Amino acid sequence: MNPYYQRAKALGSSTLYEASHLPCAVDSDIRPIWEGAFIAAPAYPLQCSPGDNLALHLALERAPRGSVLVVGTGHFIAGYWGEVLTVAAQAAGVAGLVIDGGVRDIAALKKHQFPVFARGISVRGTLKTSAPSVGQALHFAGVPVAPGDWVVADDDGVIIIPHAHVARTLAEGEARADKEAHMMQALSEGRTTLELMNLTEWRSRA
Repeated sequence: MNPYYQRAKALGSSTLYEASHLPCAVDSDIRPIWEGAFIAAPAYPLQCSPGDNLALHLALERAPRGSVLVVGTGHFIAGYWGEVLTVAAQAAGVAGLVIDGGVRDIAALKKHQFPVFARGISVRGTLKTSAPSVGQALHFAGVPVAPGDWVVADDDGVIIIPHAHVARTLAEGEARADKEAHMMQALSEGRTTLELMNLTEWRSRA
């Protein structure tokens, strides 16, 4: 397991997004295929042609173990990924899939507990005739992603943190979580959010 996984899981995507101070949140239409799916792993980007999944097959031979496939498709919804590729990915040590496109075999993906985040679901099959890029930087659902950048994905959403900012973001996220824990305690003791967030002046202004 990667060294940041447990720390990232304890914090979650929302806290890490706030802690990053970066525009690192991908399009909110990219959603988990099954509830509770979680990814915290280095990115391996690739670009599929619309309706063609050849790049995914190549990526499964090239992606470093423990990485997550981050896949552009030109927003074309088809069944780029299903149970066959899931079994192959798990055998190859791939940590998960984040795709700006569609997947299928949803019950099987959940059965295998393979974390998948996608724009949609589709029964439509795909061609295998072109692979625009495999393992190269790209722009994914509103966020740039390069090999080795960190993907954190959960029920709240997906973020992609540049590799150089991962350690700082985790440290700031842990500090933020500690501060929020103290706030929760104060709230349980009867303090208000206006008091704790220094917003009491608004009591007489709004």
